This record gives sequence, structure tokens and C-alpha cells, in this order.
Amino acid sequence: MKPMLEAFGPLDAEGWLPGALRIPSPNHDQRPASETISLLVLHAISLPPGEFGGQAVIDFFTNRLDTAQHPYYASLIDMRVAAHFFVRRDGTLVQFVSCLARAWHAGISCWRGRERCNDFSIGIELEGDDFTPFAPKQYTTLARLIERLHERFPLREIVAHGDISPGRKTDPGPYFDWSRLPPLDRRK
Repeated sequence: MKPMLEAFGPLDAEGWLPGALRIPSPNHDQRPASETISLLVLHAISLPPGEFGGQAVIDFFTNRLDTAQHPYYASLIDMRVAAHFFVRRDGTLVQFVSCLARAWHAGISCWRGRERCNDFSIGIELEGDDFTPFAPKQYTTLARLIERLHERFPLREIVAHGDISPGRKTDPGPYFDWSRLPPLDRRK
């Protein structure tokens, strides 16, 4: 079966994905020159927790979140984070950071003995939480995105944020269906 990639073009020379809604975030910097992008890190986020839709996640990743709008937001004051991508429940894909830059998504992290996972990973946030199944359209978009990223980068593994930050993070949580992801060993 041929992968369905028509929704997104190949990554451009600057690391942006045509077909994704581009909303640049300042929450990134340069990757170390010696690093190769080899890891995808999957996250889940909803703001406020358990509520989907709305502008809060986008505002959070672009440092425009009004922390007075909800009591939970007080815990986010002065946080500067962003993933490369955000997959909404309706399948819409937002890109905040070029894949060539180091997005601030993983925090304190370690995978297979390598610390600072932001240096060698791409972060993908899914609109969700630990208590709600993800939407079918999210899996469709995520699979297409993974295929496009794999065309450009020598990706070796896809992991959960909880895998690289155990005890600190649990996302994307128990309702994420890992069997719906395309295998990384598939070649065109």
C-alpha cells in the first residue's frame, strides 16, 4: 500500500513542512553541529488539562498565554517551551519550529544513555491527555508526518516523552495506540 503523503509536501530546505500551519515560536535555538536527528518524541498536551480545542496551546508555545485566564496556568508562568509540531484533534498540523532547530520540548531527558534529547530529536505534541483516546484523524496526520520526516532524517526510534523523562512525564499516556504508527524501517 502506498503511503498517503499528499497532504504535506517534503520538508523544505529550511526545515518547514509545506501543508502544515506555520506559527513560529521563539522557544528554540541551534542544535549542536555534530548532532544527527535520529529520534522522534511524542507528547500530549491539553490546556487547561482535559480540555481540547481553543487557542491556549498555541499561545503557550508562542509565549502569549494569559496565565490569569485559568488557575492551572499559574504553574506555567515563565515556562518557555515548544514542540516542532502540534497535531490537533481534528488532524490539523501546526509547525512551531523548523526541524533543523532545537525545539525546547523534552526538558531534562535521557534515551539509551544519551542526555539532552532535544539535541537529536524532533518533538511532536498531540492534543490529548492521559485519560482520553486520541482521535483517528490525529493518527492519520501523525503517520503522514512521520513518513515525511523519515524521508529527510535518519530516524531510528519513536519514543514517548514518558520514556525519556521517566518519573517526571507520562505522555502521550496509556490511550496512545503505538500500533497505528508506520514502521521506521520501511523504505520508499
